[in-house]
Amino acid sequence: MITVLGLRILCALTVLTPALLALQPIPVEAQGRTAAVQRPPTYEQRQEKMNAWTVGLAAGLIEGAPLRLAAEMARVVDDGGNLHVLPIVTRGATENLNSLLYLRGIDLAIINSDALEEYKVEFPEVGKHVTYLLNLFPSELHIFVRPEIQSLQDLAGKKVNFNTQGTAAAYSGPLILSRLGINVEKMFIPHPVALQQLRKGEMAAVVFITSKPVDAFLRGQWEPGFKFLPIAYDSKLEDYYLPATLEAADYPALIKPGERISTIAVPTALVAYNWPLNSNRYLRVARFTEHLFGQIDKLQGPGFDAKWKTINLAATVPGLARFPAAQEWLDRQARKPQERK
Repeated sequence: MITVLGLRILCALTVLTPALLALQPIPVEAQGRTAAVQRPPTYEQRQEKMNAWTVGLAAGLIEGAPLRLAAEMARVVDDGGNLHVLPIVTRGATENLNSLLYLRGIDLAIINSDALEEYKVEFPEVGKHVTYLLNLFPSELHIFVRPEIQSLQDLAGKKVNFNTQGTAAAYSGPLILSRLGINVEKMFIPHPVALQQLRKGEMAAVVFITSKPVDAFLRGQWEPGFKFLPIAYDSKLEDYYLPATLEAADYPALIKPGERISTIAVPTALVAYNWPLNSNRYLRVARFTEHLFGQIDKLQGPGFDAKWKTINLAATVPGLARFPAAQEWLDRQARKPQERK
C-alpha cells in the first residue's frame, strides 16, 4: 500500500523527470544535427551554391539560330542545383568569341570558326585559349547574283550585300571575298530589302551564310538567269572552312536536277574557354559536356530544332583542338563495343 508520503514522492518525480532529462548532455552528433536544423544557410552560402554549377553560354543575336540552339541545350542539360546553363544574348557570332575571351562568367560560346581570324595579329595565341566541344552545324555560303553576273570576278567594284552587322554574313562574307581577291562595294542592309534591290538591278549580289535551304530562295519567284555562283575549295580557304554543295534538292526552282554547285561552309561551333585541367571552371564545362553528349538523342527528337538531327558528335572544327572532357567522352564510347566482346 502506497502511503501518503510515497504518493507525494512519486508525483514529484513525475513532474521533475522531463526537466532532469532536459539537463542530460546531448551527444556531439545530435548537437551538430540540431544546429544544422536551426541555422538556415547564410546569404553567402546560398550564393555559392547557386554559382557552383552555373555555366554562362554566349549565344548571339536574339533572332539568330544559335540562341535558339543554346536555349534548347540549356533545357535538356538542366539539373537543378547540379547544373544550370545561362544562354546570353550578345551582338552576334563574332562578339561571342570576344565574350568568351574577356567577359567574366562566360564558359562557353557559339562561334563561327573563322572568327579566330580577327585575333591573329593582336592575339596570335588565341587558338590556345579556345577549345571546341562539337561542330553544331555548317552554314553554307550562298552568293546569289543577277543574270548578267557570270563569275566572282564580275562582282569586282559592284554593290554586294552582306546582311546587317553582327550576322555571320556580315563578318565571314567580306573575309572570304577578300581571301579570293575580289574587292566589292560592301553593303550591310537587311537581306529582304537587298533582295528587292537585286531584282531591280540596284544590287549585283547578296551573300547569305546560313544553313541551307534558305526560305528566300525556296519561296521567292525569280526570273531566269538569277543564280548561285560556284566557289572552289582550295588552300586559301582550308584553315577555317569546309567544302559544301548546293543541289536541286535544296533549291529545285533555281538548280537543275543533277546539278551540283560547289561552295564552302563555315562551321558553327560550340566552344569553351581552355580552363586549366580540373579547375572549378573546367569541371563545370566537363559536367555540361557529359550531360549534353549523353542526352543528344533528346535534342534530336521531336520538339527541338531540326539542325540537331544532322549533328555528328565526332565531327571536327578546323583550327581548334577538342575540349579534353569531350574527347574523353568520345573515347569511352568508342571502347564500349570492344568491351562487350
